[in-house]
Amino acid sequence: MASASPEKTRPSLFWLLAVIVVPFISCLAKMRFIGREKLPMTGPFVLAPNHYSEFDPLIVAAAVWKLGRAPRFMAKESLFRIPVVGAALRGTGMIPVARSSSRTASAQTIAQSRELVQAGRGVIVYPEGTLTRDPELWPMRGKSGAVRLAMAGDIPLIPMAQWGTQQIMGRYQKGLSIWPPRKPIDIIIGDPVDLSDLKDRQNEPAAIAEATERLMGAITALLEQVRHEKAPAKRWNPADHGQKETGRLDS
Repeated sequence: MASASPEKTRPSLFWLLAVIVVPFISCLAKMRFIGREKLPMTGPFVLAPNHYSEFDPLIVAAAVWKLGRAPRFMAKESLFRIPVVGAALRGTGMIPVARSSSRTASAQTIAQSRELVQAGRGVIVYPEGTLTRDPELWPMRGKSGAVRLAMAGDIPLIPMAQWGTQQIMGRYQKGLSIWPPRKPIDIIIGDPVDLSDLKDRQNEPAAIAEATERLMGAITALLEQVRHEKAPAKRWNPADHGQKETGRLDS
């Protein structure tokens, strides 16, 4: 495996961000990687991590940078209209996600997939769409955004799990727990989810649902490995418990 991809070694706005973010994260967290070779150093990918802390994106971004790729996320379209913030998002190649009709969203997914393939870029998509509502922080019911993006462009869909971030910032916690420093965080990356048998059915709701369940199953299995615990047999569904899912980035 190459030590870094050309997108990381080539000067970019990411260099400036890394100078600020990576040392800060390194003071708070000691990252321990499993399966680091499974993140490709070239070509497009969709990386799908679990999500249980507002601090997750910084941990995931620093991890992807350490592994040799530039971390790009899907971000709400409204953020791109904010002065300075929007310029930074566009400058780093983040992908805007619009809350729109299904037909418009489908066309947007196809266009975004083509752009990823042509540019050879990776993107990080939280398949849960927001912080898990599971009381024990296990992955909850997934949304279809990550699998739709991967299937539309025939892009590797790579599951990822991380555990330990809650020691720095728990779910809905205000402020960071900075002491003791260098809290251990385990980061595990799995093999790409096999969706080959669903490729010709990517517009069918049943196929999308099956692909999403495979992805969430793969993420959960990785999290079981680093937590040394077994996840509940039934995945948490907020609708079953009268909970609203706010802050969603996909559908």
